[in-house]
This record gives sequence, structure tokens and C-alpha cells, in this order.
Amino acid sequence: MNRSVLLVVSVVWNSCVCFAQGGSAGTGGQIEPRFIVDMPTAGMQPKGSIALDADFYDHGGMLLGVSVGVFDRLSVGISYGGVGLIGSDPVVMNQIPGFAVRFRPLEESIALPALVLGFDSQGRGYYDKSQSRYQVKSPGFFAVVSKNTLFLGYLSLHGGVNYSLENADGNGGANVFVGAEKTIGPFLSLTGEYNAALNDRTSNATGKGRGYVNIALDVSVGGGLTLGVDFKDLLENGRGTPGVRRTVHLEYVRDL
Repeated sequence: MNRSVLLVVSVVWNSCVCFAQGGSAGTGGQIEPRFIVDMPTAGMQPKGSIALDADFYDHGGMLLGVSVGVFDRLSVGISYGGVGLIGSDPVVMNQIPGFAVRFRPLEESIALPALVLGFDSQGRGYYDKSQSRYQVKSPGFFAVVSKNTLFLGYLSLHGGVNYSLENADGNGGANVFVGAEKTIGPFLSLTGEYNAALNDRTSNATGKGRGYVNIALDVSVGGGLTLGVDFKDLLENGRGTPGVRRTVHLEYVRDL
């Protein structure tokens, strides 16, 4: 390969890297990821920023959320959505909006992970009014730690415990979740999580007792915009929607 071709490739690559900066994926990402796939990380949005999130899922479902970085260590948010919003199925909205708050009492250091304590009442999938719960229960109260390491780019590890308030179905108690994110170049990240769903395992539960394995491929498009393609429930744990569910996620973060 001659020098002129190498120069063109270098210019194009560097342009892509510069353009993609500002998202939450890849080594060039400048925004901390706030979610593994569905479950929270110890990431925080910057003080004075607004984050807009949109999820598009099966049965014409759409979930929109907005959160504000009140301080560097505190953010609050609200979300709302429903199914049937896209396509010809009947529109069924969630019963109430979801509310979220995050506080990070411990910043990451060389020896210690970052720690976030919070509450998030937004579940995933359809809302079952008869049992007052989402298809996949909301985190509720949660504590999560995240640690970043250098490994062919960045490798981020996450682990947490949570207690959902969606227990009217007789499935209550604490739950655990773990996850990891691996950057692939300057603007791509591959993420995976396991939500044990310990609070959804009885005979009348939505899940089959296997927990949820989800993976996502995220790309920083640029200017604070990140696009994600998610593959959810790889263990086919859900009873209501058998098979792997494919969803799309958009995240946009900017200063107010």
C-alpha cells in the first residue's frame, strides 16, 4: 500500500474518530454510560447536562426518558411510554411515568470502583396492569459499583443489587445483576449483562427462573449522540414473549 493511500486512510479514520467523539461508546467516548443494557451502571451524566433516551421495542413499543445532571454526583429523571405506538396494534400506555434519581458517594480510584446509590421505577417491556408490574421489573432501589481497566482499549465491569417495588405479584425480595463493556476501537462498544431476576421466579412469574442475558452494540455517532442495537433475553426466560427480542436505543446528551 503506497503512502498516498495510507494518508487517505489515516485522514478518513481520524475524521471518523473526531466526529464520533462526544458519545458514550468506544475509546473516544466522552460520556459515562449510565446503563449496562437495561440495568444501571455507576456512570453519571455531567453537571448541567440533559440526557434524552428513546427505546424502541417489540409490539410497537416506545419509551422516552429525560434526565438532568443537577450536580456532578446527582441526577434526576423521568420516563414514560407504552406499546402499540408504532404499527397497527392497540395503544396501551404505561400506567404511570417512571422516576429515577442517582447519587454517587464514591468516585472511582486506582484501588476502588465508583459507587452509585439510586432509585429507578422504570421497568422494561409492556406494563401488566393486572399485576402492577412491567414485563421486566424496574430496578427500584439499587446500589451498583463500576470499575474501568485498560485492556485492548477499555474494559468496564459492573455489579449491583436492587430491590424492586413491583411485588404485588407475590414475587419480591432482593435481586443481583452483573455486566461488562468492552470498547472496540474509538467509537464502538460491546456490552453484556446478566439480570438474575431473583424477584421473578414463582409459578405465576413473567420469567421462567433463568434470569435475563442481554447484549448490546453501541456506536457513538457524534455530538453527544449514541445509537445502540440490543439483543435481549438470550436465555428465552420471558413467558409472554418467547425468543430473543431485538430493540433499538438512542441516547443524546448535551449541556443545558
